[in-house]
Amino acid sequence: MGFSSKQVVSLTGISPRQLQWWDEQGIVSPVRQGRNRVYSLADVTELSVISELRARGFSLQRVRRVVRFLQREMGKRLVETVRSGSEVHLLTDGQRIYVETSARQVIDVLKNSRQPLLTICLSDKLREIHAGVQGKKSGRSATDARRLRRRTA
Repeated sequence: MGFSSKQVVSLTGISPRQLQWWDEQGIVSPVRQGRNRVYSLADVTELSVISELRARGFSLQRVRRVVRFLQREMGKRLVETVRSGSEVHLLTDGQRIYVETSARQVIDVLKNSRQPLLTICLSDKLREIHAGVQGKKSGRSATDARRLRRRTA
């Protein structure tokens, strides 16, 4: 399944210019079909997580280090790790970013520990993207899908 830039902007809330710049910087590089960028579900999930980290005040340089660490150390993209059945979380105290790969393993990506930790659940992000896609198919927006999930939770 491929997503156009316009669809990615709609699903993630990232601006078109930001999406283009992240591609130019090699942070998330979609497949090209002629002049068009086509994003995979993995790309959209990563963009959503990156956007969340940026919204929490992390520099793009730090975010890039996290994405590279996950790809290098885990040998998988974020969405592949989530699909394998494991729950993987990014944890942050606002200064550092950690990866929780199991109840017993938390990795300090930026090499220093602080408390308290906030979480970004990658599997929740994947479900959010899926809900947004399903909502688009049924006429609902991603925002409507999130509101519906919050009311039923």
